[in-house]
Amino acid sequence: MAFAGRRDVPEAPDFGILKRLARDQLIYLLEQLPGKKDLFIEPDLMSPLDRIANVSILKQHEVDKLYKVESRPAPSASDQFCFLVRPRIKTMRYIADIVNADKMSGRSRKYKIIFSPQKFYACEMVLEEEGVFGDVTCDEWSFYLLPLDEDIISMELPEFFRDYFLEGDHCWINSIARALQLLNSLYGPFGKAYGIGRCAKMSYELWRDLEEESEGDGQGRKPEIGNIFLMDRDMDYVTALCSQVVYEGLVDDTFRIKCGSVDFGPDVTSSDKSIKVLLNAQDKVFSQIRNEHFSSVFGFLSQKSRNLQAQYDRRRSMDIKQMKNFVSQELKGLKQEHRLLSLHIGACESIMKKKTKQDFQEMIKAEHSLLEGFDIRESTSFIEEHIDRQVSPIESLRLMCLLSITENGLIPKDYRSLKTQYLQSYGPEHLLTFHNLKRIGLLTEQSAGETLTAVESKVSKLVTDRAAGKITDAFNSLARKSNFRAISKKLGLIPRVDGEYDLKMPRDMAYVFSGAYIPLSCKIIEQVLERRGWLGLEEVMRLLNGNEFSISDSTVEDNPTWESQRVVLAVFLGGCTFSEIAALRFLGKERGCKFIFLTTAITNSARMMEAMIEAKA
Repeated sequence: MAFAGRRDVPEAPDFGILKRLARDQLIYLLEQLPGKKDLFIEPDLMSPLDRIANVSILKQHEVDKLYKVESRPAPSASDQFCFLVRPRIKTMRYIADIVNADKMSGRSRKYKIIFSPQKFYACEMVLEEEGVFGDVTCDEWSFYLLPLDEDIISMELPEFFRDYFLEGDHCWINSIARALQLLNSLYGPFGKAYGIGRCAKMSYELWRDLEEESEGDGQGRKPEIGNIFLMDRDMDYVTALCSQVVYEGLVDDTFRIKCGSVDFGPDVTSSDKSIKVLLNAQDKVFSQIRNEHFSSVFGFLSQKSRNLQAQYDRRRSMDIKQMKNFVSQELKGLKQEHRLLSLHIGACESIMKKKTKQDFQEMIKAEHSLLEGFDIRESTSFIEEHIDRQVSPIESLRLMCLLSITENGLIPKDYRSLKTQYLQSYGPEHLLTFHNLKRIGLLTEQSAGETLTAVESKVSKLVTDRAAGKITDAFNSLARKSNFRAISKKLGLIPRVDGEYDLKMPRDMAYVFSGAYIPLSCKIIEQVLERRGWLGLEEVMRLLNGNEFSISDSTVEDNPTWESQRVVLAVFLGGCTFSEIAALRFLGKERGCKFIFLTTAITNSARMMEAMIEAKA
């Protein structure tokens, strides 16, 4: 809004082709089952599918009835069942039950399973165990990438975070490598690749292997994306745990943006029904406020409504001809803008009400104290009070994790006290949640690290070096230290501000957290792109323990005049927040480059905590 930035920022490539490719492949797979068919869709594939092919397209290709996977199907007259599913064992058992029930009743049908984005061997094994492998045909819908906006592409794999970082399951790495291969073939070749994190390194190496196998024909082509940066979510948990204060982040925290759209309820629409709104750059009002700090948004919206009113008022002084032009050319656009404006004003009011109820200002103050390392006892007392008042189990967990990571683990007395209070307030079933948070390194005790290193040193004397290396790796993951304070100091993540930080005219990426903290993930990307590698960041890398890499592709012509040199694909493995997106958009405007975001899913603190909570049996 107030910050204009450089004028020569390159345009983002057109990602519409990704949707067309996905739609064409799905149609091709459906047509392989000619005639009328019933389609069973996995619930979490419904929203992505809606963005690719709506119901009318499915009907054109002889899909008769649509069912959600999980609900028992009504007795159907259809002779063909098609299942569009994620490769999950639970879903395979659901399909096997349907097939076996048909066999028992002597009903003969054709069954086709379409896996998205790929098929896992474990799924075939379950079908075989259940005795239905010979009755079904299996196919893959290589739907890896869903463009949510002109600069955001999501793989829509929210489970990736838990599967990889908690369970240590590498099954999705192949999907990431294939997604990178697809982007490289359409918009590359990427000249420079940077990355940090174990998963980033594995994904990069597998992608390069796939490139070598396929002998891609990208050589000599002028690329649209010049640089790629891969980052694991566990390199920076702090940013994801902080409360978001940019408009788009607050909308996500409050209403949950799902697959690029949001359901605004009656409290926003001022009517008795909910409205589903697509939030992207096509929304003229939203595109101007999405990256703004929330404190600037109200002023902008009231100014916008005054301008709109002035345009409406022009009618009074018009003659017949002018009125005719106004009605035919401008009125429709003004009405659309008016509708969007009233929705976003309603959303702002709703956010304000909810945040006032939750003592939002107090919470932000406590978070800033944790980030800066001041008044830790006071912040701990705030968290205890939050737990005792039973404000929200998710919020309480988030604050505890933020305290643990910024302080490099909790002292045992605090850990035991907070854990006991939490279990008494929210129920003993959360014991498993604490186990998960400890394993992933989000909520740890300070003493654990020392104990493990002592055990580790004894173990290493007893076994060979190679085996000791593996055991050391295992211990490292158990006692992962965050070193946040030291990293923050080295990179200057807490800006030193004289006087008040001007949120309307921000001067650095810290504005996305009210001037209190520059997101670590974004700072790393900024530093590496500035230095064109990791040189000079050795100490930070040691503290992050990060498997960093920097590779230039010698076969790609490095032409500094090409716009693609200023287009960076930022890949977040394990989720990316809207605050990070806003911060990098700001950096792009400032430096005259364009960031494109590829993420396994959009995340926020609540989604991260929910992924750690054990579902009740």
